[in-house]
Amino acid sequence: MAEDQSGHVTLLLQNWVKGDREALTALAPLVYQELRRLAHFKLKAERPDHTLQSAALVNEAFIRLMGADPVELRSRAHFIAVASRLMRQVLVDYARSRNAGKRDGGSRIDLDQLAEFPVAEDAALLALDDALESLGQIDERQARIVEMKFFGGLSAPEISEVTGLSRATVDRDWATARVWLHRQMSNPAAP
Repeated sequence: MAEDQSGHVTLLLQNWVKGDREALTALAPLVYQELRRLAHFKLKAERPDHTLQSAALVNEAFIRLMGADPVELRSRAHFIAVASRLMRQVLVDYARSRNAGKRDGGSRIDLDQLAEFPVAEDAALLALDDALESLGQIDERQARIVEMKFFGGLSAPEISEVTGLSRATVDRDWATARVWLHRQMSNPAAP
């Protein structure tokens, strides 16, 4: 995204936070392609026969965003992180409703493989979501970093910008969280 357009996006975000509902409407065409890219990235990690399309995922995230009270959005990267979280919620809700009563609680999932290859089953997404929720109970910051990196596709510098943390802290928290999640997902009975 061009620097001048990024500044315009930031201005629209600030206006929306101040109560201008039309600012979010004006923002949509400016970030739509980036959100479609993010949705496509998320859907690539889903099972091949997933019925949601990128446009539907973006639309559902926008509906949830518009229905919520404006949150403090500081920049384009922060907006993408929030949109990423909403898309994760949409996918998890979709997987839960699809797999109600069919969940495989004993499945073992390798986090490294999950990050590198498409997830073939809703159960894998649900297991990762459960592990991430557990991590959030222990260390909220690490859980947010994993969410932004894994689900949002944000780089460490972008996460640093969004969170206000140093790059070294982001890298350290990411490494620690990966080890914890790997252990948790390899042994669901682990604390």
